[in-house]
Amino acid sequence: MSGQGQRLNVVPTVTVLGVVKARLIGATRGHALLKKKSDALTVQFRQILKKIVSTKESMGDTMKASSFALTEAKYVAGENIKHTILENVQTATLKVRSRQENVAGVKLPKFNYFHEGETKNDLTGLARGGQQVQACRAAYVKAIEVLVELASLQTSFMTLDVAIKTTNRRVNALENVVKPRLENTITYIKGELDELEREDFFRLKKIQGFKKREIERQLASAKQFAEDQVAEKVSLQKGCVALVAVALSKMENLILE
Repeated sequence: MSGQGQRLNVVPTVTVLGVVKARLIGATRGHALLKKKSDALTVQFRQILKKIVSTKESMGDTMKASSFALTEAKYVAGENIKHTILENVQTATLKVRSRQENVAGVKLPKFNYFHEGETKNDLTGLARGGQQVQACRAAYVKAIEVLVELASLQTSFMTLDVAIKTTNRRVNALENVVKPRLENTITYIKGELDELEREDFFRLKKIQGFKKREIERQLASAKQFAEDQVAEKVSLQKGCVALVAVALSKMENLILE
C-alpha cells in the first residue's frame, strides 16, 4: 500500500496523539460516507445507462418514422411545402427548459420540453396533403421529445461519470494514503510515549537508589559520630579517674611525711 511505512512529522505528545486519533476518526467517517456516495452514484449511473440504451433504440425507430413522414408530406403536398411552413412560423412552440436534480450531493442537469403558444400552420396543406403534413409535424415533435430526453440522459451520464471518478479517487486516497499514514503516526506516538514512560521509570528507580544510598551513608555517619562521642566521653572519664588517683596518692605521701 502507498501509505504503508509513512507517517506525519509530529512531536510525540499525548495532546498530539489525541488530535491524530480525532483526525483518524474523521477520516474513517469520511471514507464510509464517500463509499456510500460512490455506491449511490454507481446505482444511478447504471440506471441512466439502461435508459440511454433503450432511448437510443427507440430513437432509431422514431427518426425513421419522422423521415418517412417527411417524405410522404413532400410527395403529397409538393417540394414547396417547407417554404409555406417557414413563412407561417414566427416563434418556436416547442421549447426546452433546464433544471438541476440533486443525487447524493451531485447536481445533475435535466432538460424538459414544453409547449408555448399555438401553432399557426393548422391550415397548411389545406389544398392537398394536409393530413400528411400534420402527421409529419407530430412525428418530428415526438423525435424532438426523444432527442431532449436523450440529451438530458447523456448530460447526466457524463456528469455522473466525472463525479464517480472523483469520488473513487477520494475513497482510494483515504483508504490507501490518509488512514494508513494516521495509523502509522498513532503507532509511532504510542511507541515514543511508552519509551518515555520506561525512561521515566528507570530514572525514578535510579533516583530512589541514590536517595537510599545517601540515607544509609548519613545513618552510618551519624552512628560513627555517636560512637566517637561515646568513646570521647569514656576517655574523659578515665582521665578524671587517673587524676583523682594521682591526687590521692600525693595526699597520702604528704600525710606519711
